[in-house]
Amino acid sequence: MPSGSSRTAGAPARRSGPRVHAGAWWLWALALGTGATRTTNPLLLALLLTVSGYVVVTCRPRTPSARSYTAFLRLALAVLVIRLFFAVVLGSPIPGTHVLVTLPEVPLPHWAQGIRLGGRVTAEGLLFALYDGLKLAALLICVGAANALAAPARLLKSLPGALYETGVAVVVALTFAPHLVADGRRLRAARRLRGRPDRGVRGLLHVGLPVLEGALERSVALAAAMDARGYGRTAEVAPAVRRTTAALTLGGLLGVCAGTYGLLTAAGGSYGLPVLLAGLGAALGGLWLGGRRSVRTRYRPDTWNARSCLVAASGVAVAALLTLAAARDPEALHPGVVPLVAPGLPLWPAAAVLLGLVPAFVAPTGTAAREEPGPRAREESP
Repeated sequence: MPSGSSRTAGAPARRSGPRVHAGAWWLWALALGTGATRTTNPLLLALLLTVSGYVVVTCRPRTPSARSYTAFLRLALAVLVIRLFFAVVLGSPIPGTHVLVTLPEVPLPHWAQGIRLGGRVTAEGLLFALYDGLKLAALLICVGAANALAAPARLLKSLPGALYETGVAVVVALTFAPHLVADGRRLRAARRLRGRPDRGVRGLLHVGLPVLEGALERSVALAAAMDARGYGRTAEVAPAVRRTTAALTLGGLLGVCAGTYGLLTAAGGSYGLPVLLAGLGAALGGLWLGGRRSVRTRYRPDTWNARSCLVAASGVAVAALLTLAAARDPEALHPGVVPLVAPGLPLWPAAAVLLGLVPAFVAPTGTAAREEPGPRAREESP
């Protein structure tokens, strides 16, 4: 057995190889989120959350951003609880006959017609709020899955040069929550080692101020690093190129808007798709020309491979099939609450959601990504 091998006999083989492109992971996760917006069926949403959670557990690497998935789960749970709380306190527009409890109703002035505080709480109203809140929670969890599987900083490397500055701002905003989570865990661990309370209101007050101070220090350090690396500086291009870039980008965006409007209306079905494709082509051409103003290079950029295409295609397939199912059988994907009946699980939309499990079988596992040796280790291994 080679001296450099650490795999024990009988251990399961782990998938390794080229990693999946960051854009493929984000496209997969956002496509699952798009599919979640097409249904309020709790069984389909629960299946979609199970699929995304299994892929995250299987494929996420050992990075700080991967630990933010738990924070997104808690945020989704908080959103669901707040939605139910509003349904109880402010009432629901859904009429119901199964009264669970009657709260004291607060009289409101005449200009607040349509709003009530307290009153009857029905099972139909709570169930409608649960379905609606579960859809938003699924969307948040899908965004958390994208953060866990591919750090936003990796995605920044693949953006066109024309979108680099906008991408930096978006990446800084997306990495704010993972950094706060990491700082909070580090400070809570330090307080536990010192024998001080780290839970409750008192622990939150003692941890919140150092976390805020660390966020401010990180902002100052980030601004200094961006200035040292020449952020915001552009190369000189000919005036004709600038005008052509502006015309293509503006015309492309207008074409995309007009084409999308044509696809959504019955009268514009004949011209919607050609105008949309022409607008996308013009916009991509404008972005390519605009990238000539960016004077930067990429260090070890991500490349699209067969695995990346399979991951992205699986998410797009889930979104497309759920959109088609919502158009053909809206009652199955949007179960009613009046009368109060249990929702059913439509078979072929459920099978479409299971296509989101493809990354768990084709992408490298998180353990393989952690154990993959670097270039120097591969050269020195026997």
